[in-house]
Amino acid sequence: QEQLVESGGGLVQAGGSLRLSCAAARRTFSNYTMAWFRQAPGKERSFVAAISWNGRTTNYAYSLKGRFTISRDNAKNTMYLQMNSLKSEDTAVYYCAGGRTDWPTVSPSGYDYWGQGTQVTVSS
Repeated sequence: QEQLVESGGGLVQAGGSLRLSCAAARRTFSNYTMAWFRQAPGKERSFVAAISWNGRTTNYAYSLKGRFTISRDNAKNTMYLQMNSLKSEDTAVYYCAGGRTDWPTVSPSGYDYWGQGTQVTVSS
């Protein structure tokens, strides 16, 4: 069972930036495709971005591409999400997820492990 812990959320003004981190407890992190999802109040969980085990392949929600950047450091068992030009509609709880899927899929069912989430609030 992999444990994932998100950090870096908080309150930021519109136009600002935040970097989220997702730390894994085990070295098997490097075997997993990793992803970020988010869930806004009253809405379903939605895909943000995903990255292959070696970092060479990334996948983004079309509407977020260009503002958000996913990356990982396998030596540190950590994944990141750099979020720039934040908008009020980016307000949500952000979750990291990991799984053995071969492709950085947008589907939550492709991921076996989930963090507890970190709140991001963007004030307008």
